[in-house]
Amino acid sequence: MTLHLAVALDGAGWHPAAWREPDARPRELLTAQYWTDLIRTAESGKLDFVTIEDSLGPGPDGTDQVRGRLDAVLIASRVAPLTSHIGLLPTAVATHTEPFHLSKAIATLDYVSNGRAGVNVEVSTDERDYRHFGRRAFPSPGLLQEAKDYIEVLRRLWDSWQDDAEIRDVATGRFVDREKLHYIDFEGQWFAVKGPSITPRPPQGQPLVAGPYANDTDIVFTEPDAPIEHERTFADVRVLLDSDAKALADQVITLSGKGFAGVRLHPGRLPHDLDLIVSRVVPELQERGVFRREYQATTLRGLFGLPKPANRYAA
Repeated sequence: MTLHLAVALDGAGWHPAAWREPDARPRELLTAQYWTDLIRTAESGKLDFVTIEDSLGPGPDGTDQVRGRLDAVLIASRVAPLTSHIGLLPTAVATHTEPFHLSKAIATLDYVSNGRAGVNVEVSTDERDYRHFGRRAFPSPGLLQEAKDYIEVLRRLWDSWQDDAEIRDVATGRFVDREKLHYIDFEGQWFAVKGPSITPRPPQGQPLVAGPYANDTDIVFTEPDAPIEHERTFADVRVLLDSDAKALADQVITLSGKGFAGVRLHPGRLPHDLDLIVSRVVPELQERGVFRREYQATTLRGLFGLPKPANRYAA
């Protein structure tokens, strides 16, 4: 049994009162050290990857709670050089952002992490987010198709440089082989992107794309009782741990037995629940022989046994 395990990190935790817990660090939420500590803890448990939550609004819809955030992609880029094996998937909201900018940011993350980058693509249905940008009316139809187009642009831009496009030949003065850079010529309802990217092809070729879209992503996140429509579907499980590590290990194994490729745990309280996942739940899974004791790959694609894909534009 090959079991994949991930955690979703969000501020002080997924429980709204998590910041009041005795071991919470609410005054450190906007520091690099806080996120570095969390992700290093996850890596010490040999987890496959972390997702880092992000949003375009101040807090949960329908409430007066305001939540300050750091940018998820920048958090991942800061932590990347301080980790060595764990995958880094920042969340990006596709609805109001440009795919060209995100493709460049994730390609850069793949370089600074030596091939451990991915991205969790989400859409926004919060009317308050639309007011930040003022470019479209609310509600916006076709959000799912827009996200699919967004992902397609990301993938094409990552392929717009062939792997050997950089020559760096001092004698001839040629830095780039222009024949190995390609226009992507994407035309859609929401985007018209000529390309190519300004960042060379990422080390993985294609960083992994996650989200709820089974036909367009490499990893799918869904509820534990939802049908499994993708070979790398992760069940999302909320976690509040005290002494029930065995029960959570049982649940993870049960979900794996139902056909889920892995489980993404949502710690209710940080760092409390993450510490217990690593110190109690992971050892329980290891003792049962269903989870790794050491990393067997150094790239995110490698953790899933995926090779570097061929470039779609290469002859």
